[in-house]
Amino acid sequence: MPTYEYRCDECGDRFERFQKMSDEPVAVCPSCGGSVRRLISGGGGIIMKEASGRGPQRGTPCGNAEPCCGRGEPCGKSHGCH
Repeated sequence: MPTYEYRCDECGDRFERFQKMSDEPVAVCPSCGGSVRRLISGGGGIIMKEASGRGPQRGTPCGNAEPCCGRGEPCGKSHGCH
């Protein structure tokens, strides 16, 4: 479930609510009873890690910016290909 951030139009108070995406947005400020708006934020994002544990590669299977040896797969050479 995502966390939504709200701001009160009356008192300016900012608060967060952990809600289901299907829940109705909060309409009343818990501090003053005024009307609130849900703010748009960047969110936390998702960090994905490669299953091998070596971290992300730079674009090709061998980890080089462009395929080494003209191939799109590791070539087994000692110049950076795995």
